[in-house]
Amino acid sequence: MDNLCHTLVGAALGEAGLKHRTRFGGVTLMLAANLPDIDVLVFATSTPSVAFRRGWTHGVLAQAVLPLALAAAMMAVARLRPARGGTPVRVRGLLLLSYLGVLSHVALDLLNSYGVRLLAPFDWRWFYGDALFIIDPWLWLLLGAGLWMSRRSGSPVPPRHALAAVTAYIMAMVVNAHLAGNMVLERWRVERGGPPAGLMVGPLPITPFEREIIVDAGIHYERGTVGWLPRHVTLDPAVVPKSGADPRVVQASDAPNIRAFLVWSRFPFWTFEPVPGGTRVTVGDMRFAGRGSPFVQSTIVPGSAPPRGDSR
Repeated sequence: MDNLCHTLVGAALGEAGLKHRTRFGGVTLMLAANLPDIDVLVFATSTPSVAFRRGWTHGVLAQAVLPLALAAAMMAVARLRPARGGTPVRVRGLLLLSYLGVLSHVALDLLNSYGVRLLAPFDWRWFYGDALFIIDPWLWLLLGAGLWMSRRSGSPVPPRHALAAVTAYIMAMVVNAHLAGNMVLERWRVERGGPPAGLMVGPLPITPFEREIIVDAGIHYERGTVGWLPRHVTLDPAVVPKSGADPRVVQASDAPNIRAFLVWSRFPFWTFEPVPGGTRVTVGDMRFAGRGSPFVQSTIVPGSAPPRGDSR
């Protein structure tokens, strides 16, 4: 999820009463709820960000270590700024809130189609929830309303209700994704005689009643939408060739930026553009097609002769 959402979750948890467990409780929750995104530092390097994001800092090792580091940092701040009354600093409270914030971050990111390497660094597989769009204004609205009412009333009840409503919304979207996926699979089996090579039924922005379809049909991808109001499964007539068997792809895959991109890519497809002295080979991912960098990478392959045979 986006960092505004993570911050609102941390703030809502704090205003619901958890911030009173220790001094700096509210700040700790909001920092912890964003802490795994420390991997944004990769943007300062030449490494494609998609190859590094949601790996080391989102895996089980980081889930164990990052809260300890944050709690230690908050204890250091407390020593530099001694309390003058009020809630004292409690180590157990800082640890509890740090773990809660970090785990809430990973759980929310797991609900997206971007993916999380949940078991890193012991296993680098990607896990996908395909339930919530990475920027969900409904979560902003629910959490923001709860915080606003809490600030006006001074009561922890509104953020508690907001968190309950967010939990119910997330559960509904998970069920929505599951049912929509089954509906697409059934339609595909009936029309094509068997299951596809791969399938994503992912969220779209704003609307919870319509979802995006990406089908791996073997040598090409098909796209479409599935929805409930009215109930439908619609596949576009145009297909997107994978072009993964093209000999130029083998050459391009040796480039460091392409190798890094393929670490993350779930539905890769390749395009070719003649340039002086060779061919520009570009790889994208169907989940983020047309969105530009960092969701696309390219390299120049020497030679301009077209390959023989079917390049799909």
